[in-house]
Amino acid sequence: MAILTASYVGQSFGAFDLFSGITASVPNNGKIGLVGPNGIGKTTLLLILAGMAQPSAGTVTLARGARIGYLTQESSQAFTGKDHTVHEEMLAAFTDLRADEARLREMEIQMAEGTTDDELLSRYSSLQVQFELAGGYDYQLRIKQTLTGLGFSADDWQMPLTHLSGGQKTRALLARLLLEKPNLLILDEPTNHLDVGAVEWLEGALKIWDGAVLLVSHDRYFLDKVVDTIWEMTRAGLTTYRGNYSAYVQQRHDRWELLEQEFTTFKERAAKELDFIRRNIAGQRTQMAQGKLSRLAREVEAIRVGGLGMIAQLSSKGWLQVSSRLDLRRPASSPDELHAQLHALRSPRRPPELNMSLRPSHRSGNIILRTTELQVGYPGHAPLFMADDIELHRQECAALIGGNGTGKTTFLRTILSEMIPAAGDVMLGASLNVGYFSQTQEHLHPDETVLDEFLRHCNMLLGEARSYLARFLFQGDDVYKRISSLSGGERSRLALAILTLDEANFLLLDEPTNHLDIPAQEALQATLETFGGTVLLVSHDRYLVDRLATQIWELRDGRLRVFNGSYQEYLAQREQEILAQKEAAVLETAVPANHGTDEPAQLSKNEQRRRAAALHELEANITALEARLAQITRDMEQAAQDSAFDKIQTLGIEYADTEKQLEQRLEEWEFLHE
Repeated sequence: MAILTASYVGQSFGAFDLFSGITASVPNNGKIGLVGPNGIGKTTLLLILAGMAQPSAGTVTLARGARIGYLTQESSQAFTGKDHTVHEEMLAAFTDLRADEARLREMEIQMAEGTTDDELLSRYSSLQVQFELAGGYDYQLRIKQTLTGLGFSADDWQMPLTHLSGGQKTRALLARLLLEKPNLLILDEPTNHLDVGAVEWLEGALKIWDGAVLLVSHDRYFLDKVVDTIWEMTRAGLTTYRGNYSAYVQQRHDRWELLEQEFTTFKERAAKELDFIRRNIAGQRTQMAQGKLSRLAREVEAIRVGGLGMIAQLSSKGWLQVSSRLDLRRPASSPDELHAQLHALRSPRRPPELNMSLRPSHRSGNIILRTTELQVGYPGHAPLFMADDIELHRQECAALIGGNGTGKTTFLRTILSEMIPAAGDVMLGASLNVGYFSQTQEHLHPDETVLDEFLRHCNMLLGEARSYLARFLFQGDDVYKRISSLSGGERSRLALAILTLDEANFLLLDEPTNHLDIPAQEALQATLETFGGTVLLVSHDRYLVDRLATQIWELRDGRLRVFNGSYQEYLAQREQEILAQKEAAVLETAVPANHGTDEPAQLSKNEQRRRAAALHELEANITALEARLAQITRDMEQAAQDSAFDKIQTLGIEYADTEKQLEQRLEEWEFLHE
C-alpha cells in the first residue's frame, strides 16, 4: 500500500517547464533514493511531495492520517522554540508524551495523599499502559542515542540553538525529525554536514526505520547502504529502478542498450510500413494503407514527445487519452509528411556526461612517495599528527581519510613542498609530474570568464578551447560566465578540465567529488579507474574510495595509520578492532581484575574460558532482571487492586530502572556473543 502517490505532476516557471508528467508512489516501508543531474528539479519535486509547494499540474495524495517529516538542504527550517537549547528542542518532539508523564505524576501524588477513587485508578492504569507503549520510559535514552550518533557531544546539549553553526542546525533538525518518527521521512542531502561516523550511524538508523524514506543524496555509498529503490529524474521524466545504487547503475546501462535496440527495431518496422503505405495509398488497398498511415503517424508523434514507452500507452489508453496529457501536434496526414517526421526522430540519447581523460605525459619511477618518522604541522606549534612510515608505488591509489581539521590538506601541502615537515622526511620519487586538485580551487581567478581562465593554462585556438570545455559540460554561452558566478559543481568541472592539461603521472586530489552531481562523479571515477599513473586521494566519498583505493591512510587521534589493502578489507579490520575493544570492556566489568594490581584483566590464552564465564554470568544476570520485571508487573497489578497508590509510584520507578539495566546487559551480551 502506498503512503504517498504523485500523478502526472509537473512544475513550470512561466514558459519554462522544469519537469512534467511525474507519476510515482512511495510504499509504506519503501526506502527510495532520488537521483539526477544538478538543476533537474529534485529539490522542487521534494517540496511538492512534502506539501510545501504547489505543482503546476498533477496531484499528490497522502494516505489518511500519515505524517511527513521534511529536511531541507539548508538550515532555514524553523525550530519549535527559538530560545531552546539543543536538548530542549529534542524534548519538543515528545510534547504529548511528556504531558502524559506529568499527568501520571499528578495522579500518583493524588493517590499517595490518600485519594482512593476507582475512576482515578482506572484512568491511571490506562494512561500508564499508553505511556509505556508510546516509549515513555526510554525517550531520554533515544534522545541521547540520536544526538550522540549525529555528532553532538554532551557539552553541546545545553548550547542555545542561536549559537549553532549552519551545519549544526541542520544536524539538530535531522535529530528532531528522527525522534518525531513521521510515517514518511523526506531528506534533501542529509549527509552534507555529517562526518563519516555520523553518516554511518544515520545509515544504520534509516535501514531499520519503521516507515518510508525518500531522500536525495550525492553520496553513492550512502544510497547503496540505505535505499531499495532508485528514482532517476531526467528531462524525459522519472524512471524507477529496483535495488540500491549499484544495482541501478547496472540496470540503467542495460535499459539504455535495450532502448537503443527497441528504437532501431521500431525504425525498421516503420520503414517497411511506410513503404507499404506509399505503394498502396492510391491502389486497391487504399483503406488499409490509410489505416496504417494514421496509426503510424500517431506512434511517431507520441514517441517524439514521450519516448518509446508511449507506443504501449497508445495501445492501452488510446489516442484521445494520451493526447490530452501530452502536448502533441497533429499527426502526419501524408506519406511525405510522415517520412519527414520519422526521419526527424532521434535515437534515445543518454544524458550528457562529463567526458574527461587523464593521460600521463611519461612513466614515473616505481617508488612514488616515501616518508620516515614524519610529523606534520605548522612551525611554532605542536604537530597535527605523526605518521606511520609510508611507501607508495606506481599505479597505486592511497586514500587519506579522517575527520575535518585533522590535517589532511596540510599533509598534501607538505608533499607539495608548500610546507616543511615538523619532523622526519618526505621523499618523492623520480620522473614525477605532479597534478593537484584543491578543494577550494583558490587558483581560479574570480573575475575571469570560464574561457579566459582555461586559456591561461593552454595554447589552444578559441574554437579548440570551446570544444574542449564542452566535454566538461560548458556549452554555448556557459564559457562566458565569470568564475565568481559559478556554482560549486561548475567550479569543480573547470578545475578538472585544467587538471587534465597537466598530463600528470601523480595526482593529489583533495575532495574532488565534493560539489559534483552523481553523473559527474561517475565520469570522474571511470577516468581514475583507467588512469595510468598514481593517485593520492583525500575524500569523504566512500564509494570512490571503495572503487579505487589500494591503501587506506587513516588520520585519527593525532596519528596517520597505514593499512595496505582495499577499503572493504580496512572496514573489516576496523570492525574486528571495535568488537575486540567492546569485548575487553565487557570482560573488564564481568571478569575480576588481577588481584594485587591496578591493571584490568587482560585477554590471554584462557580467552575462550573467560568469555564463556562472562557470557554465563551475563545470561544469569539477564534472566534475573527479566524475572524481576515480571514480578514488578505482578506487584503493580496487586497494588492497584489493593489501592496502594504510594507503592504503585515506587514500583513504576523501579520498573524503569530495571528495564534500563536489562537493555545494557543485553547490549553487553550481544557484543560478547558475536
